[in-house]
Amino acid sequence: MERRLAAILAADVVGYSALMESDEAGTFERLRAIRSELFEPKIAERHGRIFKLMGDGLLAEFSSVVDAVECAVALQSSLVERNADSVANDRIEVRIGINLGEVIVEGEDRYGDGVNIAARLQQLAEPGGIYISGKVAREVERKLPFGFESMGEQHVKNIAEPLPVYRVLRQRFVADMQQLRSPSLPNKPSIAVLPFTNMSGDPEQEYFTDGLVEDLITGLSKIPGLFVIARNSTFAYKGRTLDIRQVARELGVRYVMEGSVRRAADRLRITAQLIEGKDATHVWADKFEGAAEDVFDLQDRLTESIVGTLEPTLRRAEIDRARRKRPDSLDAYDLFLRALPHAYANTPADTNEALRLLNEVLSLDPNYASAHGYAAWGYEQRFLRGGFHPEDRAAALKHANIAMAIGADDPQALSMGAFVHATITHDYARAISALDRALKLNRNLALAYGFSAMVHMYSEIYERACDHAFKALRLSPFDPLNYHSYLALAWVHLFTGRYDDAVNYSTLAIQVAPGFSVLYASLVAAYVNLDRLDAARAAASRLLEVAPGWTNSAFVRMSVVRPELMEMLASALRKAGLPE
Repeated sequence: MERRLAAILAADVVGYSALMESDEAGTFERLRAIRSELFEPKIAERHGRIFKLMGDGLLAEFSSVVDAVECAVALQSSLVERNADSVANDRIEVRIGINLGEVIVEGEDRYGDGVNIAARLQQLAEPGGIYISGKVAREVERKLPFGFESMGEQHVKNIAEPLPVYRVLRQRFVADMQQLRSPSLPNKPSIAVLPFTNMSGDPEQEYFTDGLVEDLITGLSKIPGLFVIARNSTFAYKGRTLDIRQVARELGVRYVMEGSVRRAADRLRITAQLIEGKDATHVWADKFEGAAEDVFDLQDRLTESIVGTLEPTLRRAEIDRARRKRPDSLDAYDLFLRALPHAYANTPADTNEALRLLNEVLSLDPNYASAHGYAAWGYEQRFLRGGFHPEDRAAALKHANIAMAIGADDPQALSMGAFVHATITHDYARAISALDRALKLNRNLALAYGFSAMVHMYSEIYERACDHAFKALRLSPFDPLNYHSYLALAWVHLFTGRYDDAVNYSTLAIQVAPGFSVLYASLVAAYVNLDRLDAARAAASRLLEVAPGWTNSAFVRMSVVRPELMEMLASALRKAGLPE
């Protein structure tokens, strides 16, 4: 005879006899549907197994008492929702009891006090209620976010000793439908970072795992325009078996991040994944490793890497979501997202489309700081590569000034405004000051580091230009704006005579933004300085395919670096046969 410890869930239908007497066929069909559509899948979902069916109820076994209580809550919550859509005579209510105890295993059935007590607890419960034994309460009270009310010691049939009984607080899961309704999604990307799983088997690593998640939440909360659920809410899910879709609904977020930490010898490995909550689809996943000898330094570096990678990943996911929305349902935020890919492409046609969308955004929300920043950048692109029209220059500076004024605490808006000012007015000191402020506001913002690399390159502060370029690339290796960092590196190497490296960085920049003509000019200049004229002419040919109206004189007129350096670049372009 086999005995084992198990959590037993007992459930029965309230008023079963009266329901059958009133409408036998209808009641039978409703019970059959509830069992097949609700009870069986919910129990299986939480790793339980039904071992006995009765006309008015069932008994189920779980190896985890946490799973059993979660299942009971899910069942009662689902029944409340189901009954809300039913007429009064069709509503079915259930009472549930849960016990943790030893059971006797005989084939597919289970016997013993473990089962009997669960059945007696179910009989004590009110309609729609869940009663649990003291053993169950002790096991789950710190693991689940539900309330537990002591009902005192209860004497039940065929059990000699009185039982300590607890009621799962009803208002936590089956109040009224208003409480059950999920919070509405905010009109911006929203994320919850769940507690990571400590896979090391070492309880001492728990502090590192929790600290990593806390730092991630803090780092993400510094990204403007991102709604981040606080630690206290997400840590309520610690140690629980989770359905990501349910978590997203309960917390009212679009994205959920989860992960794990594993220690082996002197190495730590952290895995993280970002999941879109509605359909539980994966958006991004990665792993991070490092030596465990200085866990706090490793924790800082991992947080920096994950936050830096996550920001552009969320941006891409949000852009994809906005593209799928109906045109008649777009608001300012959706229009802004639709403008971003056109701004990134940096071609004349895309720039015009980006500006069209951004002007729509600003007509809906004149104080949208980031939209002003991207509009400033669009007009700057049009000014420098569209004929140097004074109205484009004026528009670029107007939007840059607004972005830097109303976005004084928005690092993205500050970065865009500062870069445009540096490129057009050559007030590099002011631009660097604004970029430094942006990086103080968010030290993980790859966009700010990329623009800072460009401005420091303009200023011939080459060491810092390279530092910030590499920082941007490390933070966000797949960012659509990485061509700024590669271009900064390419020109630093051009101006310091390291032409092979300039070829490599120019090539990498083109791979990111193949429509941006200046990148080809950089590649041409690097090949000419290596005396590789055939390669230079081939790159020049590709430049003219991208920008048929290219002239060297217009390039020199951009005047983004001092005249001697612009002339050095132009001289190389002439040797490759580009038109004057």
